[in-house]
Amino acid sequence: MQIVTISSKFQIVIPKDIREKLNLRSWDNFQVLQYGNRFELFIVRDIRKSRGFLKGMNTDFEREDDRL
Repeated sequence: MQIVTISSKFQIVIPKDIREKLNLRSWDNFQVLQYGNRFELFIVRDIRKSRGFLKGMNTDFEREDDRL
């Protein structure tokens, strides 16, 4: 776990290794949700940019009858 600090302008810096793992870029958008005394950030991306992100996914498994 890494610790970040809120600046006087209420900004935080996302650590470099996390930015690289999530392929974050300047001006990416996030949805912010509050859960009690914590918050979570969710990346908001255009669905068209997600094309191919499941490439190579294993689809060789038995499905339930109502999911065919």
